Amino acid sequence: MALPRKLKHLNVFIDGESWVGEAEEFTPAKLTRKFDPYRGGGMPGAANIDMGLDDAALDIEFVFAGYSEAITKRQGASKIDGVPLRFAGSFQRDDTGEVSTVEIVCRGRFKEIDRGTFKNGENSTSKASMSCTYYKEVLDGQVLHEIDVINMIEIGPDGVDRMAEHRKAIGL
Repeated sequence: MALPRKLKHLNVFIDGESWVGEAEEFTPAKLTRKFDPYRGGGMPGAANIDMGLDDAALDIEFVFAGYSEAITKRQGASKIDGVPLRFAGSFQRDDTGEVSTVEIVCRGRFKEIDRGTFKNGENSTSKASMSCTYYKEVLDGQVLHEIDVINMIEIGPDGVDRMAEHRKAIGL
């Protein structure tokens, strides 16, 4: 029997700036796929055809404490990948003591900044959500996913770029 890896410490970096002490939570991309149910003649049921990523597949969220002008200033970035963000997490198994590093690097734009309420004498937190065009997730140095929507790249845990043949087929 084994115990799971549990998040012990985290940090978020925006444009390389550390948010240690302010970042409280991070929600990674759901990596959802869009399927088109296809049911041809003679098929007793539909087969879901993989049409790529869902529109919000690379969206991330994070929660931070206090007031942040840095986030507010970046809202409305003119470039589609104008805000670089990196999550660094330290996960540990308590049965072995083994520490694993999870790193998520993404680029996109802030979609929403929900600042909750400001109340005197109480902790105020804000939630920022980003719509990303680039997403890379790494566990202990091994790339699990690397997706670059703009450059038509989708590398899975097996290290294979699922878009390579498609790029080739259309002359890229």
